[in-house]
Amino acid sequence: MPPPYDPSPRRRWPLWAGLGLVLVLLLCSATVVLGVRALDRSPAAGAPSSGPASSPEPGDPLATTQAWLRQRIGALLDQQAGALLRGDEAGWLAVADQTAEPVVADLKRRFAALRAMQVTTWRPAVASLPMRLEEDGRVEWRVPVTVEHCFVVPQCRTGPVDLSTRWIDADGRLAMVAIEPNQANGPRPWEVSELVVQVGARTVVATTPDLRSRLPELLGEAERAAAVADRFAAGGTPPDRYRIFYAGDPEWNRWYGGGRPEWTAGYVVPVGGDHYEVVLNAKDLHSSVLDDLLRHELTHAASLPGGGHTDGGQWWLVEGLADYAAAAGRPVSRYSSLDEVRRLVAQGSWSGRLADTEPRPTAEAWEVSARYGIGYLAVRHLVDRFGEERMLAFYRAVVVDGKSVEDASEEVLAASWTGLHDACVAYIRSAVG
Repeated sequence: MPPPYDPSPRRRWPLWAGLGLVLVLLLCSATVVLGVRALDRSPAAGAPSSGPASSPEPGDPLATTQAWLRQRIGALLDQQAGALLRGDEAGWLAVADQTAEPVVADLKRRFAALRAMQVTTWRPAVASLPMRLEEDGRVEWRVPVTVEHCFVVPQCRTGPVDLSTRWIDADGRLAMVAIEPNQANGPRPWEVSELVVQVGARTVVATTPDLRSRLPELLGEAERAAAVADRFAAGGTPPDRYRIFYAGDPEWNRWYGGGRPEWTAGYVVPVGGDHYEVVLNAKDLHSSVLDDLLRHELTHAASLPGGGHTDGGQWWLVEGLADYAAAAGRPVSRYSSLDEVRRLVAQGSWSGRLADTEPRPTAEAWEVSARYGIGYLAVRHLVDRFGEERMLAFYRAVVVDGKSVEDASEEVLAASWTGLHDACVAYIRSAVG
């Protein structure tokens, strides 16, 4: 997974809502159940040919057994992938120990969610040799699996998801008995939740069945937000689809690990293959702020490099661009956080340097909002002075290409960054003076 873009707590939107941006990886939570019966599966056509063709014998070296298991389990996973893509639930479930009810239920839920998300690619590979586990005389094998996958678009650039599976081997008869939870990172929505999904021309929106009534509004607002976010795409190429998940309380606390500040309304997650996924907090997310929130988060998904961005010194630029998009051309006088910026400037709590704008994790909500406002006003000044196209070229040079603001300013804007920085700060102070 790419490195995180992990800023401090996000600003509060009007009334209550905030934004968040964080990187997490994934893996689902499932109870490990020890099955007592396994299903025999022959290797699929085209399965890997390396490793022993016949079952290992007692006394064979561990490496021989591991190589055989890797080959056979890889073949079973290939068969399972084919079943998923053709909509064959029975074939998808065939790899499981049918007496291990939790893993069967887990796989059923995943199948339904992946089909609802219109999975178009599912390409599993055993990531490393199986690890032998033994407890009370019971032998299992932990098998790490990496799956390259796509949704909706047949030829999209795939992204990886890492799974940790457990299998039993009874005299060469293999069956999956569990998908283990990843203790370090939270799960993706389709790994742990039943989903209902709607797909538009530019977006995919998904939520749980009890919130399905919100999907038409979400899809409509997401499609309109995507038209704005597309203008700011890194490298000029927008995502094939923006993926948006709408989370109720249980899901908000579970998807991608949860743990967001109480006032956070949304965040984006880089998931590989240059894809980002957006998660929105359904709690009190009023329609009056949904459009701004979606424009902000989808602009992150479009404009950030696929590997994320970790330079906190350019936090003002990353968030300023997203808030500029969220403002949708409204005049500065109608920007919602001007009062908070005014308070921060009046208190002298901001150093006056754009590189020092990122809020502390313990900052109060009003201060977080104010610091987002500083980023917005700085970006707005760049747009007013140089135009949106050159501002965006400057952003890409810094955030996507990794150039210093000094070099990017000279090369793109033909201006010294020292003087331009001071002009941005003067504009911020005048906007709230």
